[in-house]
Amino acid sequence: MKTQYSFFIIFFLIIHSSCTSKNREIKFHQSHEPSRANVPYSDAVETDDMLFLTGQIGKDHKKGKLVEGGIKAETKQVIQNIEDVLKHHNLSLDNVVKCTVILKDINDFKAFNSVYTQYFTKKPARTTFAASGLAGGASIEIDVIAAK
Repeated sequence: MKTQYSFFIIFFLIIHSSCTSKNREIKFHQSHEPSRANVPYSDAVETDDMLFLTGQIGKDHKKGKLVEGGIKAETKQVIQNIEDVLKHHNLSLDNVVKCTVILKDINDFKAFNSVYTQYFTKKPARTTFAASGLAGGASIEIDVIAAK
């Protein structure tokens, strides 16, 4: 009995150490957009097989302001901003496995969803909720996780 117990403990320790000893490299990427070079967060954080993007709002980075036209226009710009970051890392919307969507007004859900579904055709997992205020006066913010 003692031998079996000792074998089990040794086996567990070997398996545990092989699973936890892998040195995962984590890379913190600054934005590819010059206007966002000095922001206090990473545009994307990369692990061995995942890319975590910071939340995007409907800001046209070349003009430096939110796009006009309401929730549909902002949603389209948010997704374009996400596509730009993914493309910079040789990925596309097809690599997205999880989206978190924050709406300023939950009543915008139907309009947002009509745009969103045109772009995220693979149907990644998604969480959507409303908040009373978003950065930059935005009506929507989306962050994503992509698999490499």
